[in-house]
Amino acid sequence: MDLSVAFLGTGGPVPTALRSTASLLVSRGGDRLMFDCGEGTQRQMRLSTGLVQLDQLYLTHFHLDHCLGLPGLLKTYDLNGRTEPLALFGPAGLNRLLKDFSPLIGRLGYGLRVEELEPGDLIGHDDYEIEAFSVEHRTRALGYAILEDDRPGKFDPDEAGRLGVKPGPDFKALQDGQTVEGSRGPVKPEQVMGEERPGRAIAITGDTGPCQSTVVAAADADLLIHDSSFMSEDDRRAIETGHSTAAGAARIAAEANVKKLALVHISSRYHVRAVLEEARSEFQASVAPRDFDLIELPLPERGEPRLIKGGAMKNQEERLEGPAEPDRFDPA
Repeated sequence: MDLSVAFLGTGGPVPTALRSTASLLVSRGGDRLMFDCGEGTQRQMRLSTGLVQLDQLYLTHFHLDHCLGLPGLLKTYDLNGRTEPLALFGPAGLNRLLKDFSPLIGRLGYGLRVEELEPGDLIGHDDYEIEAFSVEHRTRALGYAILEDDRPGKFDPDEAGRLGVKPGPDFKALQDGQTVEGSRGPVKPEQVMGEERPGRAIAITGDTGPCQSTVVAAADADLLIHDSSFMSEDDRRAIETGHSTAAGAARIAAEANVKKLALVHISSRYHVRAVLEEARSEFQASVAPRDFDLIELPLPERGEPRLIKGGAMKNQEERLEGPAEPDRFDPA
């Protein structure tokens, strides 16, 4: 099952020519899940993934750099003739936000299901779930953890054959957890199945200061996407505004034992190379994705999460009439 994160907006509250406001698009198989929808999100989609039909949209909080793109995206879906319902999740106050936005959105020709969440609430899917967790910001805010179910261990057909199990339906029954008859008596699944393999996990904080709830939610995750608004030289400002420094985010990643840390919400006041160096002094497996970068998460036995620069681009020639402008502050 493919799993990836497209970074549509990686900057702080003020968009720049190179970094838009907060938005992530998680693709898992055929599911499309958006986390935050800052100003210009639908434009970012047009420039990269295309205007994909979201299944669910999650807001971490209601500061405008995380939700101002919502009215335009919802209305564009309507103008494009969308009929499938869309589920929208967020912390308490989400219904009030939609009421405030209603004059901008108008009537929609598709269903919009709105659900307010509390820390610990779970949104179930067929073989994964999304858990809301508390973060520490200046306002009511949530982070989200995408947690896949554990997978069965590998089936050993040679051992099953040695125990006298006939290939075919009985092999399938063993993999489904059923006991079957072999030539030497009953054969239980644990005799021919390896240990369960953990599913993948992604934790997304939105805006937050470093906090223990993130450590718990991101424990052993494949990827932690964490607020990195400031550098340590501005630690006091980070505390005052409910944000993290790069070093603070990296210490959380190290404590949570994640495989990779992605730094986002980076202020334009800093050179990204310096932000990344600060984070890597605490946690080496840190990256600072740019807009339109992609992180792919293979199954654990197939390798580590990897950053693909520009990987969210559907077709770069369609995106730009000329050559892409390099981000002069990002590492080569």
